Amino acid sequence: MAMTNGYNNQQQALAEQYRRSKILTASPAELTLMLYEGAIKFCNIAIMAIEKGDMERAHIYIKKTEDIIVEFRSTLDRKYKVAEDFDRVYIYIYDLLVEGNIKKDIEILTKALNEIRGMRDTWKKVMEKTKGTSPKNS
Repeated sequence: MAMTNGYNNQQQALAEQYRRSKILTASPAELTLMLYEGAIKFCNIAIMAIEKGDMERAHIYIKKTEDIIVEFRSTLDRKYKVAEDFDRVYIYIYDLLVEGNIKKDIEILTKALNEIRGMRDTWKKVMEKTKGTSPKNS
């Protein structure tokens, strides 16, 4: 058993090293995609926690999702008109998350999750269209 535990710890350490390396070498567009993926993951964990009756865990993961949305809002380049549209969507998502957290309401959180997925999918399309013009082709 101790050998298995040591192996698992080593695997976890290697996985963490890989994640760090991936983040450090990612382009800004890839980092944005990672944040969207993280928000989706955290929101899903929160929904599952509510389903299991673990409201404390749900709260923690909803707050993590909210933090990512706040980060998106803070990094919007306001000199572009489209930033206003993104900001409105982020405010809507954030408000859904807050309400879903207060009520621990899966339906409201699912609406937020669907909005985040929509933003992620849009971002992926933008990345695909600009891949040829990006200085970092991966």
